[in-house]
Amino acid sequence: MALFRYGRDLDPTNALFRLQEELERAFESPFGHGLGLLGRGVHPAINIFKSGEDVVLRVEVPGFAPENLTIASQGQTLTLSGKPGTPLEASGSYHRRERASGDFSRSIELPREVDPARATAQCKHGVLTIRVPAREEVKPRQISITGG
Repeated sequence: MALFRYGRDLDPTNALFRLQEELERAFESPFGHGLGLLGRGVHPAINIFKSGEDVVLRVEVPGFAPENLTIASQGQTLTLSGKPGTPLEASGSYHRRERASGDFSRSIELPREVDPARATAQCKHGVLTIRVPAREEVKPRQISITGG
């Protein structure tokens, strides 16, 4: 009688998890270009994080002059758009092309606790930083106590 150890390789649940990981990897990069269906590889790349009470967006915009970028807000939606200042290379061919180029437009839904009307933006070294402050009514405040 042969004994089999019930291990990681024979576990049917583990096999399903491995299959799920492989499918996710296939959808992230279906043609090997890094352009996925899960938000990865979208042009331009954006990181959104909270800094203190503000929400900060860092947008990678290499090759875009600040005057060619537009930021608009409507309600809690922030729309970024841009046109590159220099035309793409018309002659020759690329040996490798990893950076997306051309016009872009992206809309981002902001959390309710921030005020897009008071947002500030700065573009430095190809990185656009947008700081959206918190609404005054959601900021913590000190309540004084009176005694008698």
